[in-house]
Amino acid sequence: MVEELSQEELDERIAILKRFKVLLEQQRTKFQEYLQVLESQERKIALSDSEAISAHTKLGAQIVEGITSLQKVIVPMQRLYVSSKASTYNPAESVPIEKLQQDLTKLQSQVLAQNAKNQVLLHVQMDEVKTQLQTLQSKNPYRSLQSVYAERGVNGSIISFDA
Repeated sequence: MVEELSQEELDERIAILKRFKVLLEQQRTKFQEYLQVLESQERKIALSDSEAISAHTKLGAQIVEGITSLQKVIVPMQRLYVSSKASTYNPAESVPIEKLQQDLTKLQSQVLAQNAKNQVLLHVQMDEVKTQLQTLQSKNPYRSLQSVYAERGVNGSIISFDA
């Protein structure tokens, strides 16, 4: 059974298909950027470069915010794409959409894996820093004194001055 579509419905389906494809491509680009940031962050963690780690974390948070805002648009667009049957309009056009969705799923799993790896590296790095601090504190000869200028074993005595 062939479904007759008006030109208006056809144009609407084409517009939905194109917009949905553009949004998915934008999201794929954002995920690729985020994956690159996470990989770079991993190298900086290994080098113990705290300034760079902080910068990468901030950049990563901005990219995640962008991905989240794109997702807020993509979810309703995907519902519209399915409900308008734009996916059945032109099978040749829907194949790139399916491939983009597969790429997004793959990138998302890579991002999650890299993020988990970075979290483990950061915890190891933090444990090393804590151990170093404890070692420094235990070797500090002045740790039990209230003032670093006070000396050990010196008892105060009364001094008298005669004029």
